[in-house]
Order: sequence, then C-alpha cells, then structure tokens
Amino acid sequence: MWPELVAEFFGTMILLLFGIGSVAMAVLFGNGSIPGGSWININLGFGLGVTMGVYAAGRISGAHINPAVTLAAAAFRGFAWRKVVPYWIAQVAGAFCGAAVVFLDFRPAFLNFDPGLTKTAGVFSTFPYQGLVSAGLVDQILGTALLVFLIFAIIDDRNQAPQANLVPVLIGVIVVAIGVSFGAMNGYAINPARDFGPRLFTAIAGFKNNGLTDGEPVFWVPIVGPLIGGVIGGAVYDFGVRRFLPPAKA
Repeated sequence: MWPELVAEFFGTMILLLFGIGSVAMAVLFGNGSIPGGSWININLGFGLGVTMGVYAAGRISGAHINPAVTLAAAAFRGFAWRKVVPYWIAQVAGAFCGAAVVFLDFRPAFLNFDPGLTKTAGVFSTFPYQGLVSAGLVDQILGTALLVFLIFAIIDDRNQAPQANLVPVLIGVIVVAIGVSFGAMNGYAINPARDFGPRLFTAIAGFKNNGLTDGEPVFWVPIVGPLIGGVIGGAVYDFGVRRFLPPAKA
C-alpha cells in the first residue's frame, strides 16, 4: 500500500499548493481592479491543482486526493475498506504539507499584510457564509454530491467515458464549475483533507480565528458535509443513472 499512500500524499499536496497559492495571491496581492477576477483565479487555481494532482497520482493510487471520493469508492466501486483510513491520513498529511509550503513561500507577505495572523486563516481553510453553519453544511453536501456524481459519470466505462488521459482535465473542470456556481457559501472545500490539513497547520502555526482551536469551531462542517455528500452523489449516480446504462463492451 505504501506506493499508493505516497501517491495520495503528493497528489493532495499538489492540489493544495496550487489551490491555496491562488488564494494567497488573491488576498495578499489582489487589488480588486477586475470585478470577480480574484474569485475566478481561485477557482482556476483549485481546478488546475486537482488536474495536476490527478495526473501525478492517478496511475498509482487512482488519485482520490479527497476522503469523500475514497469513501464513495469504497461504498460503490469495490475499493478496499482497509485502505480507507490510510488514504485519509495520507491525504490530510499531503494537504497539511502543501499549506506549510505555501505559508513558507508567502511568509513575508503574510507578516506584512497580517502581522498578528488574526485575519488570514481563511487563506488556508473555509468558513460558513456569515457564520451560517447549517447553510454551509448543506452547501458542502450539495457540492460534494455533484463532484462524486460527475466523477462517477466520467470514469464509467458503461457511460460516455473519455480517453483516460483526459480524465484529470475533466475532473478539474468539474471542480471549477462547482466553485463558480456554489463556492461562496462555505469557501469551496468539497474535500475534508483539503480543509482539515491546512486548518491543522494554521492552528500549529499560530493563526487566530482558525475555526479549530480559536474562534467559532466550524472545522467539522467541511469534514462531515463532504463525506455525506460524496455517498449521496455516488448513490444517486448508481441508482439513478448507471442502472439504466447498457453493459460495458467486452
């Protein structure tokens, strides 16, 4: 299992390097001259990060790089349950390290923009819109259900499956589409590792209002919501679409 865990670690780390890097660029250096430009940049950053992470890890581990995808794969695609928790640990560790590298790279800008590290934890992790935890939870369930449903549709050889080398690009496009359509209600996590690993880093690095050890404890929303949503998305695809598809060609 070690090659698979290493692949999940680096795939998730790559996702976070591009994703959080794009948020840091928008927050620390954005001037707001293009309306909505920073939000589009962030969506592109995460979408491209997912694409590159899947390219990096796909052949070895399947490139889940998301605990919700791992759970759905175990529930509906025969992925070994004994691998679920190790995959989750590797994904969270990769996300943690990705966040740490971004902070080290941008550290002078962080300390100039926010010397007390009191207002920039949101660069790394997500928070519900205006503190509406219930709305954030619904948003995470919906967004992750869409993500898993569409991933299952893309990789299903009984459906109109694309060429294998296009799958990472299309999964990245799914992530961008979810971000531009639903990203604002809870910061666009749709991935427990993507949120918890960086949030754990902010707590250790001394960021205030991090949602885990300081401020409103909202850390559970982008963990519970995506895990529920991923299972829902997988179930809806299998029982609402896949059962009507013709058998795969031999």
